[in-house]
Amino acid sequence: MCNSWVVLAFCCLGQLYADQSLKPQIAASRLAANNPTLTTVTLQKPFCMFDSSLHPNKSYAVYLYAMKESASVINSLVINSSKPLDSTFQQTRGGQLGPYKAALFNVPSCASPPRLADVGDINKVSDVLKQYLFRVGDDGTCLHDPNFLGICNPPLAPDTTYRFKYLLLDTTEGIVKDQTLWSDPIKTRRVKLPLKIDTWPGRRSGDMIVIASILSVLMFLLLAGFLASVSSVVISEDSSAETRRMSQTIQQSELKPQLSSE
Repeated sequence: MCNSWVVLAFCCLGQLYADQSLKPQIAASRLAANNPTLTTVTLQKPFCMFDSSLHPNKSYAVYLYAMKESASVINSLVINSSKPLDSTFQQTRGGQLGPYKAALFNVPSCASPPRLADVGDINKVSDVLKQYLFRVGDDGTCLHDPNFLGICNPPLAPDTTYRFKYLLLDTTEGIVKDQTLWSDPIKTRRVKLPLKIDTWPGRRSGDMIVIASILSVLMFLLLAGFLASVSSVVISEDSSAETRRMSQTIQQSELKPQLSSE
């Protein structure tokens, strides 16, 4: 009997550990190139993360929260008396003071997830990526629109580290049923000043170096040809002038005897 309880305890502990290890993941590079950008981070939606918390005849939604890593750990809670936190981007200074609600969407279907093979189909890729991914910081107008009433998902700050969390809300009762851990730190890209862009050939590809070398040789040949043609014209003009001077000198020398004899 004791052994059965031990096995059961280990099973429960293992399940708890598995649940606690779930957290938002950054999208794979083959699905979201150049990710993160200066002002956005693309995440995978929480497929199959909340299956154990879903029940029939209930309605659910997923909230996505964002927070700067510099925010206090004490202020990282997103639940208040079983209710989801309603803090906005403006109220938290863009996540500096604590988490803000960045998105609300339906629970992704674990039973019928999008087929990643369809990413190669130009007619289906947009719909597949929309079902599978969410882009934080993708709305550049909501902060400045006085008539905007939805959840604002404004651009993130460049060169800043953020964390993200998913929360499962029972919309029937308006209470939180589950949540993930905060994600690993994810940093947006830094603005690269033109003066700091590395132009050293070692950073260039082999093809670029070959092309640059060929263009340099061609420019040298064109310049050499141009100089040669100019020199040829100058020499030709000098020769013509010298010939005319000699001709005039000969004519003058022939005229002098004739004048003397007369």
